[in-house]
Amino acid sequence: MTVTDEAIWKIKEMIVSGALRPGDRLPRESELAAGLGLSRNSLREAVRALSLIRILDVRQGDGTYVTSLDPQLLLEALSFVVDFHRDDTVLEFLAVRRILEPAATALAAPRVTDEELDTLAAGLDALGPTPSVEQLVAADLEFHRAIVRSSGNAVLCSLLEGLSGPTTRARIWRGLTQEDAVSRTLHEHRAILGALRDRDAEAARSWATVHIASVEQWLRSAL
Repeated sequence: MTVTDEAIWKIKEMIVSGALRPGDRLPRESELAAGLGLSRNSLREAVRALSLIRILDVRQGDGTYVTSLDPQLLLEALSFVVDFHRDDTVLEFLAVRRILEPAATALAAPRVTDEELDTLAAGLDALGPTPSVEQLVAADLEFHRAIVRSSGNAVLCSLLEGLSGPTTRARIWRGLTQEDAVSRTLHEHRAILGALRDRDAEAARSWATVHIASVEQWLRSAL
């Protein structure tokens, strides 16, 4: 373990143990370094690393604070890392999405409000029967994002938001090259919406699985 790793671990232990709580200001650098048995340089490196992954918030002229530790904030780092994916890993991202998103859709079934369902339906109606691929992909992202938000699970929502990026290009590619991609997507969206209106969690889960698996199956055959 490097001295910087040790410093990161010690600050992490302070947060996990409750010695530092969300929103707390860290002690002065000299005081904290002495208390943890660290050099000030290694402490600075640790603070810099932890600020990059949104654990700490360095405020110039004010001090360093523990962030809210909100899942969406912490998982921003996942989105950053995911952006470095290679095209040959898209199938793996889709496989993970196929596990998580149907579960989120099932969770949303008893929780989504009638007003939220009406908004989803209005969005589908606004697309019409022949939207452009770009319009369809943008609407697809927002459709699923809204449903996942209704699941009530902030961690699941943040994870799926981070995973959606790598599959966007695949969805555009499919829309441009597969003859019935647009009509199939619209049909599957309406089927998901119908299951949610019926408060049928298992039907919603099944249709979400079919929807994601169809993209995965097409991409597997196209590669």
